[in-house]
Amino acid sequence: MTQPLAPRGRAEFLDWVDASGLVITEAMREAIEVVQRDRFVPAYWGDPYGRGSIPIDCGETMLDPEQAIRLFAATEPEPHHRVLEVGTGSGYLTALLAKSVLHVTSLERYRRLLKSAEAALQRSSITNVSLFVADGSEGYRDGAPYDRIVVHSAFPTVPRLFVDQLVAQGALICAIGPGDGEQMLVRMQKVGSRFERQNLWPVRYQPIAFGTAEVL
Repeated sequence: MTQPLAPRGRAEFLDWVDASGLVITEAMREAIEVVQRDRFVPAYWGDPYGRGSIPIDCGETMLDPEQAIRLFAATEPEPHHRVLEVGTGSGYLTALLAKSVLHVTSLERYRRLLKSAEAALQRSSITNVSLFVADGSEGYRDGAPYDRIVVHSAFPTVPRLFVDQLVAQGALICAIGPGDGEQMLVRMQKVGSRFERQNLWPVRYQPIAFGTAEVL
């Protein structure tokens, strides 16, 4: 099994957060400090704070810690927010958000990943999260409207159907671009009945998947 490059400890990672220049509120900084990333990283992986993405179950990957914090910062979470996350994955970003907002609804198409994330969240004493097996390609109307929607997948074009699931001035964060190439992570803020787009940084996400996994 390939090990992560550039090993580093938690203290060095927190130093990076403080020097990153990202807009991190006191509540967000507390969440980053309190959520122990090692609880969400596979047991075989030696360094939870090392640079580089981490392979997890079901052929998926976990964002490296710096990218996870950049994405966390881009959500601009507030204590009263209700958040929809599409793609629970390891549950690490789920936990950061849950420590910063009122409630998180998180969807995952792989039951195995969802169970693993649920166990990690329980070990972290995080209870303001609702987890569901669903693909999330059309959001999740049962809990709408949301203040933030975060999708860990790429859409070929702007998914305008998410507009109706956001509060006024709410924001959608997702990748836009071809499924087989580089995409742009964007922050789409709801203004009236339309989105105003802000490009964040280039990414390579898996294209949005439809349906849930039949076996895993």
